[in-house]
Amino acid sequence: MFPIKLTNSLSGQKETFKPLVAGRVGMYVCGPTVYSDVHLGNCRTFTSFDIIYRYFLYTGYKVRYVRNITDVGHLEGDADTGAEDKMAKRARLEQLEPMEVAHKYTLGFHDMMKIFNTLSPSIEPRATGHIPEQIEMVQEIMANGFAYEKNGSVYFNTVKFAKEHPEIYGKLSGRIIEDLISESRDNLKNQDEKNHPSDFAIWIKGSEEHLMKWKSPWSTGFPGWHLECSAMSTKYLGEKFDIHGGGFDLKFPHHENEIAQNFGSCGSTPCNYWMHANMLLMNGRKMSKSDGNTITPQQLFTGDSVHISKAYSPMTVRFFMLQSHYRSTLDLTDDALLAAEKGYRRLMEAYKVLNTLESNSAAGELDEEINFIADAAFANMSDDFNTPKALASLFDLASKIYSFQAGHLSIASVGKTTLERLKKLFQDFIFDIFGLIDETSSGGDQEVVGGLMELILKIRANARTNKDWTTSDQIRDALNEAGIQVKDGKEGAAWTRI
Repeated sequence: MFPIKLTNSLSGQKETFKPLVAGRVGMYVCGPTVYSDVHLGNCRTFTSFDIIYRYFLYTGYKVRYVRNITDVGHLEGDADTGAEDKMAKRARLEQLEPMEVAHKYTLGFHDMMKIFNTLSPSIEPRATGHIPEQIEMVQEIMANGFAYEKNGSVYFNTVKFAKEHPEIYGKLSGRIIEDLISESRDNLKNQDEKNHPSDFAIWIKGSEEHLMKWKSPWSTGFPGWHLECSAMSTKYLGEKFDIHGGGFDLKFPHHENEIAQNFGSCGSTPCNYWMHANMLLMNGRKMSKSDGNTITPQQLFTGDSVHISKAYSPMTVRFFMLQSHYRSTLDLTDDALLAAEKGYRRLMEAYKVLNTLESNSAAGELDEEINFIADAAFANMSDDFNTPKALASLFDLASKIYSFQAGHLSIASVGKTTLERLKKLFQDFIFDIFGLIDETSSGGDQEVVGGLMELILKIRANARTNKDWTTSDQIRDALNEAGIQVKDGKEGAAWTRI
């Protein structure tokens, strides 16, 4: 197996991965903020890290994968903009308690991750379940002289930290203090109570009407958004771990501030490698609700969008994501999805044809060529998890497989050992590494199909509960076109093949 190389955002260089503990990987990935349905860009990020997780497992590492749930502390502009807390706003709009909102959208996130066939993380901590750890970290930062209290809120002293540790602060994002002043995501309302405009809140005094708040040595309030990941990654992975990941948009200010908090509390930067997945575009532009350039995962599955010509299955969308490197932007278009659907089906069909082939040859003239391409697939995956290049290797092999089927090449030109390796390679890459499910079989994997149908019907049931009859009907109609009939009854919806 080839050594794994990854691009470290901290150095900007591709580096050979060297774990802190041989054979083990500690990986923390910033998870969703659960005040609304997970959007497609998030799905792309979590799918990218799912493949990274899968490949580490496949290559023999024991991985502790921690992905948090943000259910407090994430505001529009953070503590002091005056904007309403996102969780509180959703609770008010839906007439629910904040934790009902968090639970509802956490379940929805889990359902969507199952639909995309992502593996569950090893640990999934929630911010609200780790308030004591966050308070303790604030105390440590203050004791080390890198934070101060004003009127019940506590702020990180970025100027002092940057002056004492210029080799640390700003290195990840390439930002300087002047950038932090102009682009800081918090404290527009209470700038006058901070020592410097770039300082950010790590504990916020809650107003009387604020719904989610806890007692602390400084005030009854709540933690800053950046603090929770520092506290939870330290608790479950230690003061120093291997990999910290997330979306490219989190590099600044979230991850930059995490580094400062971790060093401010324990004198150590949190990890050796920072990894960032790039953004998802649509029709060449950033997704935006305001100009209508957006689509939800559910709309992709039902076809209910002006941006697409038909419904696409979850595995088609996952395959589409595999076609772009995780560090590259990915442009979602109808043409690209149609091509991905064809590519996905061709790969699955090649796998089925491959399993019908048999060879009794001890060795064959194509053995060297096939083994060279097979090695390239693993070399590409080990080279910064390059899924598009690994896919290209599999399609090179698929062309050989179809040539064997058509009789253009003799199966006798492949030795038995090489053919068995080829079968295992396709099995391993398609299902274990890429995490695809075969949706093309007429009978299908009943357990997998049943699980997917349960999730899809749950989404439809939620739509019906919310009186969203359009979505409910479109899910039913899309399933009907796929050969699945949905019948509503007193006990809920049932499905059968037609």
